[in-house]
Order: sequence, then structure tokens, then C-alpha cells
Amino acid sequence: MVAPGTPLREGIDSIIHARTGGLILIAEPDEASFLFSGGIKLDIDYTPALLYQVAKMDGAIVLDPAGERIHWANVQLMPDPTILSMETGTRHRTAERVSKQTKALVIAISQRRDVVSLYVEGMKYILQDIPQVLSKANQGIATLEKYRARLDQVAARLTGLELLGGCTLHDVLSTLQRAELVTRMAAETERYIIELGTEGRLIEMQLEETVVGVVGERAALVRDYSAIDTDEQVDRILYELAALPHQELLDFGRLAELLGYERKTSTVDLTVAPRGYRALSRIPRLPRLVAQKIVHRFGDLDAIVNATEDELASVDGVGPVRARELREGLRSLQEIDIVDRYP
Repeated sequence: MVAPGTPLREGIDSIIHARTGGLILIAEPDEASFLFSGGIKLDIDYTPALLYQVAKMDGAIVLDPAGERIHWANVQLMPDPTILSMETGTRHRTAERVSKQTKALVIAISQRRDVVSLYVEGMKYILQDIPQVLSKANQGIATLEKYRARLDQVAARLTGLELLGGCTLHDVLSTLQRAELVTRMAAETERYIIELGTEGRLIEMQLEETVVGVVGERAALVRDYSAIDTDEQVDRILYELAALPHQELLDFGRLAELLGYERKTSTVDLTVAPRGYRALSRIPRLPRLVAQKIVHRFGDLDAIVNATEDELASVDGVGPVRARELREGLRSLQEIDIVDRYP
């Protein structure tokens, strides 16, 4: 709502340039009216120019949750004074207490320092200058591209080992760890893009291109190598993986435990066999449910690779044409691996 290019941000920028300061409450007026003391009821359509004009008066401005109407101006907000606040200024202390008491969005614009502070449920976030956010976003994209390049390397190596039948748990966890790191870096960069608003469109395109397929890769890895192959188990592992602290994400013993193995397992020595979800996800136009039926029928990737066209065609949803495409797709994966290893 307050990103560059939005009407609300335009109004906020005008208040900053005028150095009048301001306090904006974005909430349903009826739900927050118990905090109001005095004020002028306007109930008019929002425009940046009107926000700038009414900000010249003392007191808070009340907008609806969509930021489309100005309901009140010059309102004195009276939050519970017993609510703890670490702020020192009157405007910011009021904003923090109101956000804790109502769970509404409160925007405090400093009169002297040109600082815009957002408060939501007691959390505070200070809007940064666009050049500073842009620099952080570009740095995030550069780091993300390095992470993605490394993920592609370990993923290609894992594919080759899967097709050769010499895959270890260490290889799997290396790829899973990299996929999660890329996902986290993308989420961090996306925060800057949201704050950039219209200024971040080009970076957003770079981000989308860089992370394409990563979420699917991570899910396919978990489905291929988790001890139990059920949708509930896969969802639980992905949820717990996303919640892992950074230090635990670097611990292969913890990652092995997530997949259902013993924490003290020697990941370098333990050979594991993929079920085949990850390899089948690389076959064009193969629906996920059909891939699931193929895995359930043959059990693992090695059996799928060695199956004849007739055996593949007998699986529900495959048929002769798709069986031929499936065989050609798996053969292409093997050929790509040979080219990668012997350039």
C-alpha cells in the first residue's frame, strides 16, 4: 500500500516534502472509533492532494482499510496508556500503542527527520530511501544468481548419479540444502521488490527468471527420498524445512532426520535410490498424477528406466504415445548427463 507508484505513497511523499509530519490510521472507522477524541468527519474519496492538505492540521487522519476514502481528520487518538511503548516521541508512541491495541496499520511521519515508520500489531518498520532499497535488491539478485548456479551444478550431478545408480544421501542433501537456500534468498529479495513498488519491476522479472523451477525441484527431492511417500509426509517435511534456523539447515544430520533417516547416519556412505518423481518431472507434458502412478507401479527410477514401452503403456493414463515420449525423455536425460561429464 505504501510502495512507490501507489496513491498512498504519493500522499506520504507530499507530507514529507512539506515537513508537516503526520499520523495516518488505516482501519475500519467503526472498529477504531473508541480511540477517537474530537476530529472532523470528512468521509470523502481519497486523493494524494487531499491527504497532503488535511495533514496540515494536528491530529490523526483515518483512512478505510483499502485506502480509498478519508473518513476523519484532525482526530486525537487515545490508546490505552498502560500499553508498553519504547518510543519517545508523542506521535510514534501513540502509533505503536494504537497498532498493538487495534492490530491496524498506523503510519507515523516524522516532522523533522523525514522518516516514515509503519506499525502493525506492535511491529515497526522504517521505510528506506529508494536508492538504498534498490542497491540491496540488486545485491540480493547477484547473490541469488550465484546460489542458483551452484544449485544447478549439484542438481545436474545428482541426476547423473541417479541414472548411474550410485547416488548417496550426501548428494541428495547437498541439492536439497541448495534448493532451500535459493528459496530463502528469493524471499529476502522479494521483500525489497515489494518495497520498491513500480521501481522494482525489472528486478522482479530477474527474480522470477532466476528461481523458476526451484520450488518444484525441492518438492520432488523430498518426494523421491523421504522415508515415507505420502502427501501428508511430504507437506510436513517441506514445512519443517522452511522453518529450520539457518545453522540447522547447514547440518546434514538434521536434514537427514527430516527425511526420516537416523541423525547419526553417515550420509557419504549411505546409498539411496530415487523413486523417480524428480526425473519424471523433467519429462515434457507428463501430468503429476500420471507420474505418481508410474512410480507406484515400478517402485523406483531404475525400474522405470529399464521398463519397456509396453510396460509403461500399460500404466493407467500413459498409453503408447506417452510411453514413447517417456522413453525418449529418459534417454535424453542420460545423453545430457554424458555430454556434461565428457565435454
